[in-house]
Amino acid sequence: MPVGAPAPPFTLEGTLGTPETRRLFTLEEFQGAPVVLVFYPADASPICTAQLTTYTNDIDRFGELGAQVVALSPQGVAQHEEFAAQHGGFAFPLLADVDRDVGAAYGVIGPIGFYRRSVFVLDAAGTIRYAHRATAGLTFRPVDELVGVLATLGR
Repeated sequence: MPVGAPAPPFTLEGTLGTPETRRLFTLEEFQGAPVVLVFYPADASPICTAQLTTYTNDIDRFGELGAQVVALSPQGVAQHEEFAAQHGGFAFPLLADVDRDVGAAYGVIGPIGFYRRSVFVLDAAGTIRYAHRATAGLTFRPVDELVGVLATLGR
């Protein structure tokens, strides 16, 4: 998906960290506000944990720009809930792309079928304004970089 393209729509089961918060999430429900889609390879891996914890710690910086963060990985909702519980929760929904269909639509599936650590910033109309797909998922995009992209959307 190139920058400037409409973001592929999706409907996925997800959670805000507890069984009571399980529901279907759609990309469409976030339309009207910028969205940061975070594709991460695996719950509970060290880098993924650091990434989601960092974004949670800085959630106010995203919120100040009216942005919604949404994280997706191939693990199921029950595993997402266990992961969230082990780390004190996350400030955004964790969505379960178990079949990897959404990952495929966004071009984040690596050569052996795993998610490549990737981030997309969508504007309020659902157009991709920033895309980063890691070749080696040993680092993640810093909050300053993502907030900087979001800040340009209002101009």
